[in-house]
Amino acid sequence: MDDALDLALNGYAFLPDRRRARGGGPVPLRLAGLRATALCGPDAVRFFYDEAHVRRSGALPEPLRGTLFGKDSVHSLDGAHHRRRKHLFVSLLTGDGVGDLVRHVTAAWDDAAAGWDGPTVLIDEAARVVTRGVCAWTGVPDGPGLARDLTSLVDGFATAGPRHWRARRARGRLERRFAALVERAREHPGGTTAVDTMAWHREADGRLLPPRVAAVELLNVIRPTVAICWFVAFAAHALTLRPELRPRLADEAFATAFTHEVRRFYPFAPFVGGRAVADLEFGGVAIPRGSMVLLDLWGQNHDATLWPEPFAFRPERFVGRPVGATELIPQGGGDPRTGHRCPGEQITVAVLTALVRRLAALDYDLPPQDLGISLRRIPARPADGVVVVPRRAGAVTSSRSAASGRS
Repeated sequence: MDDALDLALNGYAFLPDRRRARGGGPVPLRLAGLRATALCGPDAVRFFYDEAHVRRSGALPEPLRGTLFGKDSVHSLDGAHHRRRKHLFVSLLTGDGVGDLVRHVTAAWDDAAAGWDGPTVLIDEAARVVTRGVCAWTGVPDGPGLARDLTSLVDGFATAGPRHWRARRARGRLERRFAALVERAREHPGGTTAVDTMAWHREADGRLLPPRVAAVELLNVIRPTVAICWFVAFAAHALTLRPELRPRLADEAFATAFTHEVRRFYPFAPFVGGRAVADLEFGGVAIPRGSMVLLDLWGQNHDATLWPEPFAFRPERFVGRPVGATELIPQGGGDPRTGHRCPGEQITVAVLTALVRRLAALDYDLPPQDLGISLRRIPARPADGVVVVPRRAGAVTSSRSAASGRS
């Protein structure tokens, strides 16, 4: 019997529920006609990201390639080809450039927030702010509809409905737009922007990336950065749960701990997948060669053996605690420099930390709205996007909410 319908009905809870029903450990499944095995835990992270066990080439379903990642992207590569392409991303998304991006995004936030008047949908405004900042950082011209198309790529990757088809149309527009930027950059050598870096990147055989593939990879720098708007909305939601934390977010170290807890507590990516390189075994369960291997991200981030009181929002758990590469895995696990863990995780943490501090300092009310977060919707989000009404005078206060919802 195929488990795809159960996944559609239960969303993020699908794999954790299956593992509980079996008493923990690996879970054999069948998804869309394919054999699969779901894993969870630090040992599973190490197993999953070992290229001797699991490969990503040929593993991404077409709906993911056609919306979220793009075809021929770094996510579909393995071995030396993956490492060379991944080095390109690591060079862009880590190091000194992170601070420059944070400055661009926070400047865009400050400029936008000064003009917010009346009810403001925070997830949408955050998308526009981050798009403006990351475009300035990468050398991509901002323009009407860009933030909307970038968020559509994220919002439509895990559904067969209208959101999916909006994402496909958005990908077509964005790839054409970015491929034209790459071609123009090649007419003027010597540039130093991210567009130039992608335009002049050479593969192991010495050839430049085709303009469309360079556009795909440029989008894979910008699109995950804009996806931070989901976490901004979640951060606002968290502050309705624990408004007493607002003053503490003035401290950068505590704000970083808050950011990690937002990424752990709230649902974003449910799981990641690959294919077994050979006949394998994990936890006493046979994994046939070529079958799917799934790593349960949401389940691990809510595993009580790793996180006491996992369904309580407690940033304090990250104060003074290093974040291990195999424990907190909202964007995958392992080493981002060489493996398939998102190399933009450092950017996510830095940008989100800066924005949650500004959010905590923003004087606003929450009008009546639906703040519920359905775990059936992938990617999940507060139903109404978190509507805020900024105040124009007075000191920072705890926001007042007439809304109700569940997370």
